[in-house]
Amino acid sequence: MNTGRSLRAVRWVTKAGPTGARHLRVLAVAAAVAAGVVLAGSGARADEALPERVQPDRNLPAPEFRIESPVSQGAVVIGRAPQGTARLVFDGKDLPLTADGRFVIGLHRDATGEVPLIAHLADGTKVEHRLAISPRTFNIQRVNGLPPKTVQMPPEMLARRQEELRQITAARAAPSLETHWTRPFIWPASGRISGVYGSQRIRNGVPGSPHYGVDIANKIGTPVVAPASGIIRLAVTDFTLEGGLIIIDHGFNLFSSMLHLSRVDVKPGDIVIQGQQIGAIGATGRATGPHLHWGLRWGDVHVDPTTLPGLPPLPESAAAPVSGSN
Repeated sequence: MNTGRSLRAVRWVTKAGPTGARHLRVLAVAAAVAAGVVLAGSGARADEALPERVQPDRNLPAPEFRIESPVSQGAVVIGRAPQGTARLVFDGKDLPLTADGRFVIGLHRDATGEVPLIAHLADGTKVEHRLAISPRTFNIQRVNGLPPKTVQMPPEMLARRQEELRQITAARAAPSLETHWTRPFIWPASGRISGVYGSQRIRNGVPGSPHYGVDIANKIGTPVVAPASGIIRLAVTDFTLEGGLIIIDHGFNLFSSMLHLSRVDVKPGDIVIQGQQIGAIGATGRATGPHLHWGLRWGDVHVDPTTLPGLPPLPESAAAPVSGSN
């Protein structure tokens, strides 16, 4: 600011009184702006300092997936998506996420190679993780010389079967978003393993469907409980193959099926808690002896219940028979 002009302004204020003082204040503000004391366009006062620019922390770990269970054929895989994931895609399909980013997927018995998981983050970036599937060996049996009726379903049974399959499909059509699967499962019954997941029989040269579940042999009437909490979607007593059947929705497309029951203690729509009795072991439907068939599905994929993370050892019963399966 010009010193001579300032002195002249002071002399003018002395003569002009209050009016001159107001003009001097205007001149002072103008001088401050010229000197850079007031921060133009910032809204800050002259005695305020500029905020310090925050530099990004370049040492933060890169977003990554956490896989919490083994990845193998027929496995239930539970994991956690990278922080900030807004959308998760598995093998081209969108997956739901819990509030803390957990997810569940199922791998087919015959899945091979690698399958991609892609996280779309909120900032627009993508994180990809490829699940390398470990192979398993399944028991394959060949049986020849069987009567044709034991290999093919009779026509009169086929018509009834179509309606049963419609009900089974409808039971899984609208999976809930409950998160009961995040808690470790328990075994639905005590006994001995009489049939394992993935085994297959080839009858008279015709491959049968693989055994998609685990069989627990025990005497008729042995209690069957919910392996995890959920919603009962189907409860029937007389299906052709399954006999007494219960389907439980555990959330996120994961469903348990209990087959060959001698008694069904629940109805569709019931909410059951883990460990609650829902029925009893039987030999109904197509079964060669008293046992429980526990099947597990993730959507349309049959998975092995014994791969559930945290599943404890099977509780045995002294009264359990050695044989019995479908």
